[in-house]
Amino acid sequence: MLLSAFGFALMSACVKYISNYGIPVFEIVAARALVSLIISYIDVKRKGISALGNNKPLLFLRGAVGTGALMCVYYAVTTLPLAEATILQYVHPVFTALLGVLFLKERIQQSTMICIAFCLLGLFVMVQPNMGGDSSELPMFSIMIALCGAFGSSIAYVIVRKLSRTEDSSVIILYFPMVALPVSTLLIWQDFVWPSLYITIMLVLVGIFTQIGQYGLTKAMQTQDAGKASAYSYVQIVFSALLGVWVFSEIPSVWTYMGGGLIVIGALINVFGKQLLVPFRSKQP
Repeated sequence: MLLSAFGFALMSACVKYISNYGIPVFEIVAARALVSLIISYIDVKRKGISALGNNKPLLFLRGAVGTGALMCVYYAVTTLPLAEATILQYVHPVFTALLGVLFLKERIQQSTMICIAFCLLGLFVMVQPNMGGDSSELPMFSIMIALCGAFGSSIAYVIVRKLSRTEDSSVIILYFPMVALPVSTLLIWQDFVWPSLYITIMLVLVGIFTQIGQYGLTKAMQTQDAGKASAYSYVQIVFSALLGVWVFSEIPSVWTYMGGGLIVIGALINVFGKQLLVPFRSKQP
């Protein structure tokens, strides 16, 4: 998950950088999908396995949900500061944990419940300036789109968790670009912008960094409960905040620090809470 978080942080930075050159979001999605499709297909052939997998309907659903979530995430990244967009996206462990209970029959732990409470409180702290009508703060529409992306990502993660019981990780990853490429290509329509050689290289990097992130994520989901594994991805907030300052000169507001801090605390409780709570319980009469 640490490898995945670093890959996705670099991907987000590239997406934001490319958007500053007038490249539409759907075109960035299509470029990412094309690179991922080539890399994933080569990986599947290297393993000598079927590219279509076994549970085709669920694999297609994973690709469709992931495509919708990605478009929301990219829109948020291009319209919000990088740190804030990442924090809002990484509310998804809350959704993932709840969906894991509903669809994977995973038992929700006390530490996860505490994590959910901290994440919701942190989210409120981040967006509360907007509720007061402060136009200088984050645009509310972009915040809602970012949360839609987080929810879609959590659905995709739960599907990955279920698919990992019967499918190879490379096949799971392959289905995303198989769906994303034709959908995003259709949505570009007349808005296509010919990129320069430099921007083309950056678009390729989006796909490469995505592949790194997807690989780490899929491997992690095969070895941990959905809610627990996704909690480790919160380190991407740190990566993205540093990249935002370094590349885009974005200084997060005090509300971002406060809300993001609560969300990170919740994530740490979710990850390490079980070890902390067991000794405490053992001391009870």
